[in-house]
Amino acid sequence: MTSGRPTDLAEAVLREPDLQAGLAAAAAELGRPLDDLREQARSCLHEMVAVHDDRASAAFDRMGSWFSRAYGVQVDRAGLRELRAANDRFALVFLPAHKSYLDPVVLQPLLSAAGFPPTHLLGGINLSFWPMGPLARRTGVIYIRRSFAGDPVYKLCVRAYFRHLVDHRANLEWYIEGGRSRTGKLRPPRLGLLAYLADAVRDSQVEDVLLVPVSIVYDQLHEVALMAAEQRGGRKRPEGLRWLFRFGRAQSTGLGTAHVRFGEPLAVRPRLSAEPHAVDKLAFEVSHRINQATPITATALVTLTLLGMKGRALTLSDVSAILEPLLDYVAVRKLPTAGTWEFATAADVGRTLDQLVATGVATCFGGGREPVYAVHPDRDLEAAFYRNSAIHFFVNRAITELVVAGLAGRPAGGEPMQAAWVDALALRDLLKFEFFFGRKAEFADQLREELAIVDPDWDRRGGEPAVAAAGLRGLRMHLAHRVLRSFLEAYRVVADQLVLTNGPVDEERFVAGCVPVARQYHLQQRIHSPESISEELFGTALKLAGNRGLLDPDGADLPRRRAAFAAEIREVLARIERISDLALTAVQQ
Repeated sequence: MTSGRPTDLAEAVLREPDLQAGLAAAAAELGRPLDDLREQARSCLHEMVAVHDDRASAAFDRMGSWFSRAYGVQVDRAGLRELRAANDRFALVFLPAHKSYLDPVVLQPLLSAAGFPPTHLLGGINLSFWPMGPLARRTGVIYIRRSFAGDPVYKLCVRAYFRHLVDHRANLEWYIEGGRSRTGKLRPPRLGLLAYLADAVRDSQVEDVLLVPVSIVYDQLHEVALMAAEQRGGRKRPEGLRWLFRFGRAQSTGLGTAHVRFGEPLAVRPRLSAEPHAVDKLAFEVSHRINQATPITATALVTLTLLGMKGRALTLSDVSAILEPLLDYVAVRKLPTAGTWEFATAADVGRTLDQLVATGVATCFGGGREPVYAVHPDRDLEAAFYRNSAIHFFVNRAITELVVAGLAGRPAGGEPMQAAWVDALALRDLLKFEFFFGRKAEFADQLREELAIVDPDWDRRGGEPAVAAAGLRGLRMHLAHRVLRSFLEAYRVVADQLVLTNGPVDEERFVAGCVPVARQYHLQQRIHSPESISEELFGTALKLAGNRGLLDPDGADLPRRRAAFAAEIREVLARIERISDLALTAVQQ
């Protein structure tokens, strides 16, 4: 039952025997009257349930078309057909990466046009304001509270509603990251809703449910500027009718294409019975498959190029020269790309640069002998957002370069290849909260593949310092500074602040306090990437510090361990600086 009146649906779910039994147990545990808990559950379900009404859906589609008018849409048609065939047998749970408020109005019309049954979209209750909330509830949008850890009745209602939806083979959709990405790259998955789905599948008699990883990437986005301001301490505007009007009006300028791709679906039931920590592993695998399906856009590669220059402007021929080996790398790796772009001519590169200039993300000075391009000084976080949509494809290459740089700087002799592997694992651990890495064996295979691209004779030539140094200098392409410097410079700010901190760490105040320190560091050229000045990155660095036991004020030998953490980051940044110098020298030649 996913159509009809919302009140009828809420009452039907309330009558479910499992929910009634759960409420009775909760009443006994909490010492509250059962009738009170039933009324509370009724209120929760009336707030939560959604139905599909044809007239409401048509109105919502018209509104969605107006909101998404800034984009053409390019979709994986073959993937859609395969999913539609699978949907004849299994319910589908679409799990997109979340880049924009526009994501649902881009994806839903594609599914409808391809003949999929209506989907129930789970969203944050902050978007349930009038008039969108009441209308959206009649188009299958289920509004869920952001946090309900301390509300056992609400938990029981979510569990019962999930079971109802699974029993009726309803297609679902939600954002596995739990919110929009502020940096452009995929956030760590949130496990809560996936855990409720797993429980519902275990308890249901349905054959199975398929999880569908979905990537939605935009050439450019209007809302990135606001997200960038929030990363520097700006206040997030609350959603409401005035916000909705401003957001819709901002979409009047064309911004290119929204690219939609689908990863390989995952069957839920076999993994629930075969694997411990099944929900964690499902979430990780969905995230990995979203990344693998994400197409590299022209905007991503051009911003990757511009952001690696310490603010130095580039001519069109400079950009093209940097892109040439990068495009060869993309072709060798057979990485997915958006549309049919190939950067076959300088004019193709110029068009992407001009689009970035038109939206103010980049600047162009044309008063000299030839035009030069750079990221706008105040728009670096926006450029980084576009770069980061594809950055995961280049992380292992960047780590490989750092490993080679480490070998070049170590004394001769010993076991260089063993030292290289230890170094690679240390770098992987340093970045584990930023990027998704495979298991150690898979990671080792990936590094061997990267080394083979860097130097096909690597295994024969070995890792002696002189060989490694020559190999590093001879690379056609250097990526470590473009890919990793902004993250590790943010980490440096956090590590330095921890060294100076005594007593408990108030995480929110600590992260906010890192913003002015990072600004100072940038003005002093102690860090070189302005996109490092980001509360999102500081928060992730603090999470790593907590994982290493560096936030416990009573931890043993805390000052020494915090100092060692800061020294570790500075040493990696020194290697990045050497690689950056090689790349800049190549451009100057």
